[in-house]
Amino acid sequence: MKNNAQGLPSPFVAVANSPAARIDPQIPDYLRKVYWWAYLHPNAVRFFEREWLVNLILWGNFSRLRDGALAELGDPIEHRLLQVACVYGDFSQRIAARLGAAGTLDVVDVAPIQLANLRRKLADDQRIHLHRQDASALHFADASFDASLLFFLLHEQPEAVRRATLAEALRVTRPGGKVVIVDYHKPKRSNPLRYMMKAVLGLLEPFADDLWQQEIASYLPATFSSGSVSKRTCFGDLYQQVVITV
Repeated sequence: MKNNAQGLPSPFVAVANSPAARIDPQIPDYLRKVYWWAYLHPNAVRFFEREWLVNLILWGNFSRLRDGALAELGDPIEHRLLQVACVYGDFSQRIAARLGAAGTLDVVDVAPIQLANLRRKLADDQRIHLHRQDASALHFADASFDASLLFFLLHEQPEAVRRATLAEALRVTRPGGKVVIVDYHKPKRSNPLRYMMKAVLGLLEPFADDLWQQEIASYLPATFSSGSVSKRTCFGDLYQQVVITV
C-alpha cells in the first residue's frame, strides 16, 4: 500500500487534504516515554486491538461504558461529533453505525499508527474524517462541533496537558453542545478492586491518580462559567461519566 506525505496509508489521502489534518504535530514527550508500549509500538496495536482484552482491562465494563457515552449523543447522531483520541475496540465503529444522514464524525489523534489502525477498522464513509492533531492544541475553529467525546484519555495526560485538552474540547464545541467524558474515578472503600487498581495505575498510569484525588470539573478553565457539569459513577465508583453542557 502506498503512503502519502505524512507516512499514512493511502486511504488517509482524502482525509489529509483538510487544512487541519496537514498540521504535523510532534509526539508529546510524555506519550513517548510513558505510553510507548500501549500506543506507539507496532506490537501495541497488534496486542491491544482485541475486544475481549479491552473489556478485561475495564473489568467487563467496556460495553457499559461505551454505550453510556453513546447514549448522550442520540441515535441516530444527526450532528457534528468530535472524538478526541482513538480507542481500541469497536468504539468508533459503534459511533459510525449511529451516524444519520446529517451526522459527521471527526477523530483526532497525535499518533499515526493509531490513525492507521482506526482507518482499517472503519468502512469508507464521507461523513467520517481522521486528523492527526494534538488533543491539547486542536486546529479546528471555535464552535466547530455540536459534541465532543473523550473516552479514557484524561487519566493518561499530565495535569497541564489535561487542562489544555479540556479547554480545547470546550472551545471547539458550540454553545449549548456537550462534552462527554468517560474515565477513571476514585472507587468506594468497599470496592474490592480499590487497592489493587491503585497499585496497577500507579505502576502503569502515573497520571491517573489525579482523577482519584480531583474532580474532572476542577481541571476546567477558570473562564468556564456559563455551562453545567453533571457526573455519574458506576462499578463501585471506579468509573465516571461526566457531561459538560457548554
